[in-house]
Amino acid sequence: MAVARHGGFSAAAKATFRSQSRISEHVAELEKSLGLQLFDRTAHPAVLTAEGRALLPDAEEILNRLGSLADRSGNVRGHVRFGAYPSVAAWLFPRVAVRLRREHPDLRLLLHEGPSLELEGALSRGELDLAIRPVHPLVTDDALVHELLWKEPLIAVFPAGSAPVSVGLAELAELPLISIGEASGSRQFESHLAFASAGLNPPSIFRTNQPQTLLSLVRHGLGIGVTNALAMLTANLDGVRLVPIRDAGVERQVAVFRHRARPESAALDQVLEEVRAVSSTPPAWPSASG
Repeated sequence: MAVARHGGFSAAAKATFRSQSRISEHVAELEKSLGLQLFDRTAHPAVLTAEGRALLPDAEEILNRLGSLADRSGNVRGHVRFGAYPSVAAWLFPRVAVRLRREHPDLRLLLHEGPSLELEGALSRGELDLAIRPVHPLVTDDALVHELLWKEPLIAVFPAGSAPVSVGLAELAELPLISIGEASGSRQFESHLAFASAGLNPPSIFRTNQPQTLLSLVRHGLGIGVTNALAMLTANLDGVRLVPIRDAGVERQVAVFRHRARPESAALDQVLEEVRAVSSTPPAWPSASG
């Protein structure tokens, strides 16, 4: 199923965290026991034969039935490849992992941490089972569907000795800005959308996807940070102060993304249940009212 789903033995090995030789051995053993050739190996990558295409739905049904048995016994097993950007990896992932270890010790999470655009690509290629990332920048793959988990405000980050109580977008636009996001490219992050909605287009002197990098740049007096609240609440805030933006008008919306064509599984359903449970009580966000 992995070879068929991911498009070849090499891709299946990467997706299932096994060696390519081991995948080949498994398939060869199955072919021998059935007396059928399931893959045409003269094609690159290998493709299912007519017999392989006929068997695939039965194989999927067998695994679905095994998943149902796991549901009834309550002992969920499996590996779930969990994609997250840095602040979610720091805040959400450990809480989900602790809950799963307590309730389902045979269910293993495999963390893949990266920027939002990288997570989108990995999910599209079948390298992840789920990805938690902001809704913006919008995904370009129509096969990816999402479920909203929480919303959080944008905040400004000032050196501790020069921080106002709150700040407006027009005031920020006059300052040297350090923003979260990709160093190049045109896809829009929330901070860019907030300024654009106010008719402002200030340049960013630096952009970074790493919260600690943004904080260090601010501590060294190189600019004022504009980012999402969770990124800062999971970081070391020595020497800086978080300042609410009075008129940001744009929030970061965080969602869990899946590929609509991938099969259901008891393990993935259990992980999603724990993600929803943890996300239902996000941190207390800084606000302009205090």
